[in-house]
Amino acid sequence: MEFGGIITLFLALCVPCLAILIAWKRMHKEGKLPPGPTPLPFLGNLLQVRTDATFQSFLELSKKYGPVFTVYMGPRRVVVLCGHEAVKEALVDQAEEFSGRGELASIDRNFQGHGVALANGDRWRILRRFSLTVLRDFGMGKRSIEERIQEEAGFLLEEFRKTKGDPIDPTFFLSRTVSNVISSLVFGSRFDYEDQQFLYLLRLINESFIEMSTPWAQLYDMYSGIMQYLPGRHNKIYNLIEELKDFIASRVKINEASLDPNSPRDFIDCFLVRMHQIKKDNPQTEFNLKNLVLTTLNLFFAGTETVSSTLRYGFLLLMKHPEVEAKVQEEIDQVIGRHRIPKAEDRMQMPYTDAVIHEIQRFTDIVPMGVPHTVTRDTHFRGYVLPKGTDVFPLIGSALRDPKYFQKPEAFEPKHFLDEQGRFKKNEAFVPFASGKRVCLGEAMARMELFLYFTSILQNFSLQSLVPPSEIDITPKISGFGNIPPTYKLCIVAR
Repeated sequence: MEFGGIITLFLALCVPCLAILIAWKRMHKEGKLPPGPTPLPFLGNLLQVRTDATFQSFLELSKKYGPVFTVYMGPRRVVVLCGHEAVKEALVDQAEEFSGRGELASIDRNFQGHGVALANGDRWRILRRFSLTVLRDFGMGKRSIEERIQEEAGFLLEEFRKTKGDPIDPTFFLSRTVSNVISSLVFGSRFDYEDQQFLYLLRLINESFIEMSTPWAQLYDMYSGIMQYLPGRHNKIYNLIEELKDFIASRVKINEASLDPNSPRDFIDCFLVRMHQIKKDNPQTEFNLKNLVLTTLNLFFAGTETVSSTLRYGFLLLMKHPEVEAKVQEEIDQVIGRHRIPKAEDRMQMPYTDAVIHEIQRFTDIVPMGVPHTVTRDTHFRGYVLPKGTDVFPLIGSALRDPKYFQKPEAFEPKHFLDEQGRFKKNEAFVPFASGKRVCLGEAMARMELFLYFTSILQNFSLQSLVPPSEIDITPKISGFGNIPPTYKLCIVAR
């Protein structure tokens, strides 16, 4: 064999071994990272983490490596937290260190670190403080959040009456009504249910949430460095969100043209007022057009999709368990009656209904993997050292199904939230809105929406499946970033 051939053979044998060695050393440099499967060069742990079942793959790995482990999503290093105790220890007990927002590559192209949900550092702190203040002020203003939800629930009931008990797909019935609550806050007014632009926006949001949960999106999150240059379905979400951004930008222009700084009408107005006040003295302020558009989009998207998906999945679970629906209606009749509009304060006298809503949220687990975090400094955690900038996946779904806290984690069981006397019982592992410094901005509003919508609907209607309860499939249509409810039809029948 010629010398050149020997060299080629030597390199062919040695280079892969060297690459594996470098990857292995990388895993352990700068600190002592949690254990995990050995990554392959560039591929990372693709053999252990299925792109069509990422959350389930993580649960399997936790059985071998424990509740805190390291995986490589392609070349990207991630520390995964599994179970309530690990998640709480990070997000609550070491809240500051774990308060960074990690990479969500499938939508980072759209946001580029702007907007309250995906921002970091001072930008995030400024935008979050401002957003919370404005939502609180509008929620306690001339028309409270509760009144807005009650009004929208009334419009929804009227739409249900028009169906006269015929089969319907509830998807856009629910997203229209829920979206109008957040729309009244960020845009200053609600949309008519037949508004074609509104329906188009809701389809964009619905499709975006689905696309974020496909195997394509999971693959993109692993290999964004290459896939951003390749054609394919993984680019669809970028285009969907760009359309939503364009709509928000057009609403900002409308608001700016008629802005009265002394009488802000909505979130956009409040942001514009602050932007004009500060920009003269500080051109580098975070109160700029990009953060306005993207923070408004964060609020509009999250305030529409998560609650409407939970309601839609909840309908399916109640039809699967008609005895639960009957008990909720019995409690509604006893506490509220058939004619009075439900109020948020009724929840205190309705422990069974409260438990059912909590169990719907726990069981449906709309965002099982949570949103990625990153550590803001070199962090000591459970005997390991996580270098600054390490992305962390706190698996919210693993807390919601932690067998230490829920007796039957894989079953739909309202008793998870009831004591032996039938009183409502809190459970510290109930964290559907996440926890710590990045807890969902709209948690209070979402909790109120779920209670008022469920009670208003079941006070007036019964949910009737087109198939027997035993044949109802409650498996998510897609499970990735989100658990997408199955597509189904039902009859909304007047009581």
